[in-house]
Amino acid sequence: MFTFEDLHGCTVELSFTPETFQVASKHVLILVQHEGKWLTTIHERRGTEFPGGKVEEGETLEEAAIREVYEETGVHVKDVQWFAEYAVHAEPLFSKTVFTARFHAQDPLPVDHETIGMAWLTEEEVFRAEPLSFYMQDDGMKMLLREVKQHGRQW
Repeated sequence: MFTFEDLHGCTVELSFTPETFQVASKHVLILVQHEGKWLTTIHERRGTEFPGGKVEEGETLEEAAIREVYEETGVHVKDVQWFAEYAVHAEPLFSKTVFTARFHAQDPLPVDHETIGMAWLTEEEVFRAEPLSFYMQDDGMKMLLREVKQHGRQW
């Protein structure tokens, strides 16, 4: 387990073992790499970040991951795989499940999209994006990408 403090001063625990935390995950984060670049979305208030969001009523975590990527970027993904989870010790405590997925196809951004754009960025570009979402600036995101590369996910 990897523990760090986020930019809001909350303790965050990152685990690469399923069901580590006692609180059920209701949020997803999805890492998609294609042709050496990471899929990012540009949130109007937070800035550049990986796609993700909340699970809707009656939806599985995997279904939420697929839906969130499409709604935020217009990208269709396949081969969605559990990768990690983390718990944010905020009030209330919440956990987020991290998935990796493969690129399948791309449509223009949906009319009812939740973001102001999307971009395919190299790892270096991701962490130098302006503005960069607060959650992309902590040690957890860098650890997630290191672990994805170390585990040799074939994109």
